[in-house]
Amino acid sequence: MSVSFTLTPQTEISADVAIDLAKTRQPQYGRYLDELEPGQVFEHPRGFTFTRTNMLEFARTFMQANPLYLNRQYARDIGFPDLLASPQMVFNVTLSLGVQNDSEKAIANLGYYQVQFLRPVYAGDTLRAFTKVLERKDRGPDKPGITLIRTVGVNQDDAVVLKYDRKIMVGWRGNRLPTTPAPEISVEFPCDQAALVDLPLTGARVAPGLTGPNTYFEDFAPGDIIVHANGRTITEEHMALTYAVGNSHPLHFDRVFSGALSGKMSGEPIVYGGLVFAWLEGLASRDVSEHAVWELGFTEGYHTQPTFAGDTVAALSRILAVEDVPELEAHGLVTLQLIGVKNISAAQALKKYGAELFSKEDTKRALGKEKITDKIFEIERRLLITRRSS
Repeated sequence: MSVSFTLTPQTEISADVAIDLAKTRQPQYGRYLDELEPGQVFEHPRGFTFTRTNMLEFARTFMQANPLYLNRQYARDIGFPDLLASPQMVFNVTLSLGVQNDSEKAIANLGYYQVQFLRPVYAGDTLRAFTKVLERKDRGPDKPGITLIRTVGVNQDDAVVLKYDRKIMVGWRGNRLPTTPAPEISVEFPCDQAALVDLPLTGARVAPGLTGPNTYFEDFAPGDIIVHANGRTITEEHMALTYAVGNSHPLHFDRVFSGALSGKMSGEPIVYGGLVFAWLEGLASRDVSEHAVWELGFTEGYHTQPTFAGDTVAALSRILAVEDVPELEAHGLVTLQLIGVKNISAAQALKKYGAELFSKEDTKRALGKEKITDKIFEIERRLLITRRSS
């Protein structure tokens, strides 16, 4: 079916239409604490179609070294039918799709938990996202509360590609404008209960010259600390990159909004934390994940200090465990801790803080210790990495 109609010339009519300020509307997005009910499900608007161009741009912008996200032939030789979108891009897009409904009014993102990547994303795939409110903690009428939400990203075939939990700090609405209500439709929350990962891996060794010699499974042992050499200075580019992945929280790109806040979040727009994570992971990639064939996920992830344009970020990794995977003789599982610092090199941070750099920041107050102001991020990751002996 096609639609056609005649377009008439447009004439200026604004001077002839009466101005009625009583008819002013101010749409608001996100949700305040009292507007987030446990059990509530949101289907997030728009969706996001991945293209080879935006996939490659993301991988290069965030300094990714794994050829799975840069080299189509390499990805095909490994067993995938096409170039893969990097897990960081999939995560950033899925999280950002939900901001308009679940966290555009959030004061802070408190943590990422049980993030699981279940299926690859290729050029041409379109992701949609759904969020379910799991619990809401009221800390009193004068304090913001904490909401635990679960988000899933699904592709055009309704298959779950990613799921994770997230805690956000949200204030009460009070006398502020109510937010735009969600559509009054029944939304079913999709979820893969078994969290089954099914990958088309060949187990073949592929062009060893395309990757470094020291990032095979056998190169990692529990306790290893890897200091990643390069840092990355973030410029005001972060504001455009925030909207490139669809994040609509004004804290990240609206100086009028961020300047009106109080406390350490006030002033210049804060770099969206998902981008900070992506840069840190990219800085680490040539030392730990060049031979990774899959990022299984991550958990206990916290942005411990805000990051602003002009800050230089750097990363360290600590190997926590190495494990065999009975079903996959050609690969092994490596669990590691990724630490981010700012305005200090990774080597200098290790020298200055030593073992304390790897202690969780949210435990330090109870132990009577000071938090590390140079530290901006901590998370535990799990990677499936090719064996040298395969």
